[in-house]
Amino acid sequence: MGPSAARVPPARSERTMPVVAPADLAALLRPGQPLVGLDVGSTTVGVAVSDATRTVASPATVIARRAWRDDLKALQAILAEREAGGVVIGLPLEMDGREGPRCQSVRAFAANLLAAVDLPVAFWDERLSTRAVERALIEEADLSRRRRREVVDKMAAAYILQGALDAMAGAVGRRPGGDRA
Repeated sequence: MGPSAARVPPARSERTMPVVAPADLAALLRPGQPLVGLDVGSTTVGVAVSDATRTVASPATVIARRAWRDDLKALQAILAEREAGGVVIGLPLEMDGREGPRCQSVRAFAANLLAAVDLPVAFWDERLSTRAVERALIEEADLSRRRRREVVDKMAAAYILQGALDAMAGAVGRRPGGDRA
């Protein structure tokens, strides 16, 4: 193999990973593979990661959105560094449960991500996640408005991911009818 052959990226798999329900995500992961949670906004992407046991979500970073290529490069670096097995993306449903324009934008983001990475993706209802995080940052952490702006997106990503982790843990040991085994 010549030097130029080493620079050719490996061919992507013909199979694209699916969008799955959070309860089905665990079956697609190897033991010890963490998940990455995303709170996708128009100007930033909040990022959170789970521990290897997929029990606890922790805020990680905030990516300032630029061009898709830059956003993807930053996400790919995080996914590789954390050896993530899947991604949970917050879906900003309307209060009545309908999908509005923001959902379309997040679904487009997820479709672009799925075209570039070979990992399963699950959506998680993120209604009120940012409001709940802001309330906690004000009431419990007593953070200034400026400091809240700096951390709210990654905290919201952790809130979203934790909800999905809790749902996944609750689904373990359930029978198809919903009864515990």
